[in-house]
This record gives sequence, C-alpha cells and structure tokens, in this order.
Amino acid sequence: MHIRFLAPLVLTATAVFAQTNPASNLPPPSATEQWEPVPPVVSAPAGGVPSDAVVLFDGAGLDAWDSTSAKEPRPLWAVRDGVLTPVDKTGSLRTKQAFGDVQMHLEFRSPVNPLKSGQQRGNSGVLFMGLYELQVLDSHDNPTYVNGQAASIYKQHPPLVNASRQPGEWQVYDAVFVAPRFGADGTLLSPARMTVFHNGVLVQHDTVLLGATEYRGAPSYKPHAAKLPLVLQNHPVDRPSFRNIWVREISLPEASPAAKQ
Repeated sequence: MHIRFLAPLVLTATAVFAQTNPASNLPPPSATEQWEPVPPVVSAPAGGVPSDAVVLFDGAGLDAWDSTSAKEPRPLWAVRDGVLTPVDKTGSLRTKQAFGDVQMHLEFRSPVNPLKSGQQRGNSGVLFMGLYELQVLDSHDNPTYVNGQAASIYKQHPPLVNASRQPGEWQVYDAVFVAPRFGADGTLLSPARMTVFHNGVLVQHDTVLLGATEYRGAPSYKPHAAKLPLVLQNHPVDRPSFRNIWVREISLPEASPAAKQ
C-alpha cells in the first residue's frame, strides 16, 4: 500500500516546487557576469608598501618634500635613525607632488611629556590638499575638545572612538580622502569625504567634511584645483615624529547625479 501511493505524492510535490520556484524563469548566471575592464594588479607584500604607492618618507630622505617656510634655502625637518621630526623655524612640510583622491598610510609617535596637557601634547596634523586636516595628537588619557583630539577631522568631526596608544609608542593612520568636486563656475558639486582607521580601528566612516579646516570660525568651501600638495603641520609645541608615509592615488567612479542628491 505504501509503494502504491508514494509515486503520486512525489510527483505532486515536484509539480508544486516547479510552480513556486522563481529561479526556473531567471536568466543564466552568465547574464550577470562582468569580464571587463579587468582591474589592474597591485602587489601588496605583508608589512610592505603597495606596488603602486608613492613613497613620501621611508626613512632615507626628504626628496618628496618642500618646506612652507619663507626662508631660502627652505629648511626641512630632521631625519635621524629613519624617523622624521619637526624642527623650530622650519615651517610645515609640503609634498612636491599634488594629489586629489588618495589612500594614505602614516605612522606617528608622540613624545612622553606628562607636564603637558590638551592641545600641548604631540600636536600636528595631516592636511589633505593642504586644506582638510586630520588631527594628530597625544589623546591617551589627555582630555581636550573632542573635535580636536587624535583622529578627529579638526574642528569638525570627533572620531567614533579613541584608539590612542600611550605616548612613546608608534601609532598608525590609514585613511582614504576623497577630494571635493567643483563645477566650472566654482559651484560645489560634492563635498570632501574621509574614512580613517587609527591603529586598525575605524574612527571616521565616509565622513562628509563641512569645508576647509578653520581654527576660528565655521568651515566653508572655496573652489580650488583638483590636485594640491599634502601638508604635515609643524605645530610650535611638543611635536610628534613620523615614519613610513606613503599614498596611493585612487580613481573612483563618478557618482550619478541621483546618487549625489
């Protein structure tokens, strides 16, 4: 009896599955496969520098940099034992090459100075395009205004968390900066954006910048070139040191008009 009724039941279940399974009417998998353009190959050795990176400082010299100082010849920072440290009366450092959209890697170390506090400890900054500042500061057990602590977009956006190590230890920034876009008439088409990892921890996620960094007053946008030099700030007090600085120029697909709204 069981064998007699089993076949009709199986056939009925199969028929119901075929009627309710939408995959039977879908195109073949190849219809949604993209084969071109093929992404370029970038070698990324463990603990090393990507093959398409522009090395700005590897401990050997400062050929990639100029000084913002008005003195001639323009004085540069000190390099000792593979470490770059600001020096009095040398101005900030500015790259000779101009950049727009970039991925940046940078390592910094704040001096151990328990007598200093707030903005007086390990203060510097990375200014993308010389205008948009990612703050460098010793923020380990060192309260200050939160949009001025380490990994803040200075005077605009605090970091999501404080991932600072103790002063005297090397710290790492890995950041993606997307430059603002301006129309031919100077109209802002899309603002700058920044994503930052501090010591491997996400601290800024596709954060929209309000404009160029201002110490006093509200930030705003003014039209500028599509590429400008990157700047390392020489703050006049308790300066940090740097090493292993490189950037990758990145080419992002332009967003559609609908996506920009």
